[in-house]
Amino acid sequence: MLRTLIVDDEAPARQRLARLLDPLAEDDRVELVGQADDGVEALDVIRREAASDDRSEGVDLLLLDIRMPEMSGFDLIGRLAPEERPDVIFTTAYDRYALRAFEENAVDYLLKPIKQERLDEAVSRVEELRQSRPAVSGERLEKLLDWVDAQQEAQQKADEPTGKHDGAAPTDGDGHVRQLSVSLRDRIRLIPTDHVVAIEIHEGITRLFESAPSSDGDDASDGDTLHQHVIDYTLDTLEDRLDPSKFMRVHRSAIVRLDCIEEMVPWRSGRYKLLLKGNHEVVASRDRSRRLRDRLMI
Repeated sequence: MLRTLIVDDEAPARQRLARLLDPLAEDDRVELVGQADDGVEALDVIRREAASDDRSEGVDLLLLDIRMPEMSGFDLIGRLAPEERPDVIFTTAYDRYALRAFEENAVDYLLKPIKQERLDEAVSRVEELRQSRPAVSGERLEKLLDWVDAQQEAQQKADEPTGKHDGAAPTDGDGHVRQLSVSLRDRIRLIPTDHVVAIEIHEGITRLFESAPSSDGDDASDGDTLHQHVIDYTLDTLEDRLDPSKFMRVHRSAIVRLDCIEEMVPWRSGRYKLLLKGNHEVVASRDRSRRLRDRLMI
């Protein structure tokens, strides 16, 4: 029986999938262990189930939406180590080029609106793969994630918002910015760059992750909570203006402050997952992982 988790940010889509799973549950082929409305919640559920003392626990299958706020379906899979990943059936309205990538890498997908017959076929395919060659699904997923990384590297620059602050921020003697401005509802807040842990772009929105000063005056707190702000800068602008001795672009979609890296976990295909202050995680691309190792003399 496949212990199944539905992940979709739209409640009607989750409810429809749950209804479509009912006949499969009656036949003891699947067990619905839960529903998550975003990738962050899904990550928590997967790891909580995997940590259970009961060996029958754990998530075997994800019915996973691709486009979700905060953490996309691809981002969720990228955050999981290969041994943590359940089998995945993507639920998507993606264009034909992405579908071709799914087909070439043999990762199953369901086009919305999902039909009962198609869901049955997809689940049967997962069952067959698990019985015949368990490693095949993971290998295909790796290929798909490599394809996604390549697309992000090629297209991220075109997706970035037009920067509104291409030179207005205060600078130090070397021309590097010392503060970044955040537009709030009734005011503009200036955040010292010493409080920045990471800056990332997803779906064309640039977000800054801030760690407030600790009570003893350290630049960044060791607490578990980071403050997140939407900012108007592009990553290209920030890469040029931030102090390169303190910051590094580790992915087309992410810049991190080097002294906020607490751990580097070997990841898939020569990449590293960076564990930052505040329990924040960023996965570095393959090429930039090599550069980061050189920078840190690892």
